[in-house]
Amino acid sequence: MPLVAVLGANGLIGHALALDLKRRGIEVRGYARHFVPAQRDALGAAAIEVTLPSLPQAALAKLLDDADLVINTIGVLQGPDSNQVHHAFVSRLAAACAASSKLLVHVSIPGREQDDHTLYSCSKRGGEQAVIASGAPHVILRPGFVIAPAAYGGSALVRALATLPLELPEREKQSPFAATAIADICETVARIIARWRSGEKQWRESWDVMEEKPGRVGDIVAAFRAHLGGPRPWLVVPGWMLSLAGLAGDVTQWLGWKPPVRSTAIREMRRGVRGDPQAWIKETGIVPLSAQDAIAATPATVQEKWFARLYLLKALALVTLVVFWCVSGAIALTVAFVAARQILLQHGFSLGLAHGVSIVSSLLDISVGLLIGFRRTSRAGLVAGILVSLAYMAGATILTPDLWAEPLGALVKTGPAIVLMLFCLATLDDR
Repeated sequence: MPLVAVLGANGLIGHALALDLKRRGIEVRGYARHFVPAQRDALGAAAIEVTLPSLPQAALAKLLDDADLVINTIGVLQGPDSNQVHHAFVSRLAAACAASSKLLVHVSIPGREQDDHTLYSCSKRGGEQAVIASGAPHVILRPGFVIAPAAYGGSALVRALATLPLELPEREKQSPFAATAIADICETVARIIARWRSGEKQWRESWDVMEEKPGRVGDIVAAFRAHLGGPRPWLVVPGWMLSLAGLAGDVTQWLGWKPPVRSTAIREMRRGVRGDPQAWIKETGIVPLSAQDAIAATPATVQEKWFARLYLLKALALVTLVVFWCVSGAIALTVAFVAARQILLQHGFSLGLAHGVSIVSSLLDISVGLLIGFRRTSRAGLVAGILVSLAYMAGATILTPDLWAEPLGALVKTGPAIVLMLFCLATLDDR
């Protein structure tokens, strides 16, 4: 029985492949920079955390020494690491596989090289070329828009759009968008492994893995809308608003977030997803599921509907909290500073103490907002925000209880803010 190494086993495709191979009784070892607890539990001892793209070729070869096949699903949508991940790392990986005659199954993107205009697509194509030039036995898989029970990034965004009464701009709506069922990718890899085990060692294949009759972006959203029982669209999103959302996504990326709407994602969507799956179908005998059938095979339970409906609300809630904490702190530190200090003076605080408390509390509010804004510290910021809010409520009850009866209800509104932070904590995980 061969040992199969799945690189990027925490991603949409990689994790699905690792679990599918494990269910088939194939020995699997999954590698990723980080696994969430559920993924680690599903893979058990087969889950190995390591930052692969930074490893030199010798270290890669040693790490994968006892593997018979290597499946690479690692990818990043956007950022300065695109070339490092998609081209440089893949070049070292392919060279390591060539030196030990391992079969490399490499997951890439469909489309024509002349249509590659983003750093993402160009670096992906460079990785393909590196695999081919390495001399390693290889199969390059080019799936379309992957439909799976799990949903990250773009697949989660499509589900979210399906629950809103919104229609994409005509240009994006009409872009060709061939879909791929995750079950077809898993079956393809399983058949490759079976043939490798039976003695077929000379592999030099590149396959578009997707449905035979591709639809368009609007068709995919409409199919999910029908599947999840979403509302009928009545408002078309202007193209400029979509571009603006992409720029906003680029900004939040620098804060450590991975929003599905980024400039690269929009450009790739406008380019469309197309390919010719006939070589793959002929070679494997697989009859691909259509997008409609793949969507029908995904769950449409109440938890799926909740996820889709809350996906974009989560982002809105986080932005609201960042603005709330930072702006409230900035206002109290500037234009409302004298008024805030005066409230404390009226309740028996000395001038120095009132001055200091006003400054510290304002800076504390701003700090909470900044902590929530950065992905790495967001959880700590939400917890801090809840604790600070509770402390404000307790302190006011003891020192200034009359503020509870203040006409604008500033302290009363702290309760809903705590609930909003609890909501963000509960939905903070991406996978």
